[in-house]
Order: sequence, then structure tokens, then C-alpha cells
Amino acid sequence: MGPVLRIGQTQLDAPALLEKLTQYQMIPQLAQRLIIETAIAPVECDPEQVYRSFCQNHQLLTEADQQEWLQQQQLTLDQLLDQLVYEERLSHFKEENWGSQLESYFLQRKASLDRVLYSLIRTQDASLAQELYFRISDDGDSFAELARQYAEGQEAQTGGLIGPVELSVPHPVLAQMLSVSQPGQLWAPTPIGEWLVIARLEKFVPAQMDEATRQRLLDELFQEWLRQQLQETPMEVMTSTPDPSPMPVT
Repeated sequence: MGPVLRIGQTQLDAPALLEKLTQYQMIPQLAQRLIIETAIAPVECDPEQVYRSFCQNHQLLTEADQQEWLQQQQLTLDQLLDQLVYEERLSHFKEENWGSQLESYFLQRKASLDRVLYSLIRTQDASLAQELYFRISDDGDSFAELARQYAEGQEAQTGGLIGPVELSVPHPVLAQMLSVSQPGQLWAPTPIGEWLVIARLEKFVPAQMDEATRQRLLDELFQEWLRQQLQETPMEVMTSTPDPSPMPVT
């Protein structure tokens, strides 16, 4: 009898496990991990240094602290080391392959990464939309109060205030309006989908290449590479018969 995986009352031998992986469409996830591990294998990494850094960052300064943490996480030391080395190699792999592209990629993405804080009123009543617009623009009525009373979308709950959100979040028409606005600029009722929209830009927050943005963009480039690798990698389940008939993995 070969190896068997037991989960609760269910036991799975190799053929049954392979069947379940195929049934649950988990083979692409396995393929993804294998592709990554193959790609990062040549990256040099000192396991001891990585482990020391991990312990320092998590305040695991004694062996007793480390053992207690491992027990809480239900991990062995070898399992933790494997994961730490994997993450360290992957980090270096991303940096080596796409770090030099980040400045130009940031400029490509900046328009959608810029953030805006804006006020919004949506209604399907054209005459009401015009009335509200003039009450705000000419009479100086409070945008927030009118939004609470008359907005027909979820913005009524926040007095019309939305954000800050990236410009990729609002409807493209609204995003374009906000992207060319000056703070305080009020837009007359504009048809967007099923709504008439009154909008005012409150604050524009330009995207900056801080560490969080840098890591996000680095991961985007890596994920695009991984997607291409998955597309180019054949995946099929081979039977053990003398005349193998591949079964495509869907």
C-alpha cells in the first residue's frame, strides 16, 4: 500500500488525491507554486540569516519563545524555514527581474493610482437634479445636507462624501470629470448610466512611489509574468496505462 492522505474520516491514495485535485480545479494552483519554485531556485539565500531576522522582527528572542510560537502556529521548524526561504527568494526574484522597470511602470499606472475625495449626489429625477445643483452653486446650500435628504444612492449615508479612492474606482465618466477638476469645482447634473450625477471634487491626492506602492507595482508585474507562464505551461493528467491518453485539466 502506497502513501495515503487522511483528512478526518476520508483517506485518499495517490489516484484518489489526483482525482480530487482535478475535480476541485486545484491543479493550476499547484502548477503555479511549482513554476515559482523552479524560477526562484537559483536565487541565493542564507536560511540562518533569514530565520534570525524573522525572530528579531517577531520578538522571538529565546529558544523557548520560538518553540512556543511554532506550537501556536502548528508548524515545525523545517516548515517555517521552508516558507521563509521561499518568501526571501521570491522577494529577490521580483526585485531582480522587475525592480528596474518600476519607475516607468509607475508613470503608466499613475493616472489610475491618484486618489480623490469627492462629494456626490445621484438621482433619477431630472428636475430635482437641476434644483439641487442651483441650490448648491447659487444659494450656497450644504452639499452634505442635500445629499442626506435627496441622494438616491449609498452616498446619502455619508452626506455625499466618498473617498479618498483611486481614480480607477469610480465610473470612467465620473473618474474623467474628477481627474480634470480643481478642488471645489462643482459639476452640473451629468448622465452616468441610469443616474443624473452632481459631483464636486474635494481633494486630489497624487500617487507617490512610496514603499507600499512600490511593492504593489512589483507584485503586479510579477503576477503578469506568472499568468503568462501558466498559459504557456501544459497541464494534463497522464494515466499509467501503456498507451497513455492525456486528460486535459480544465
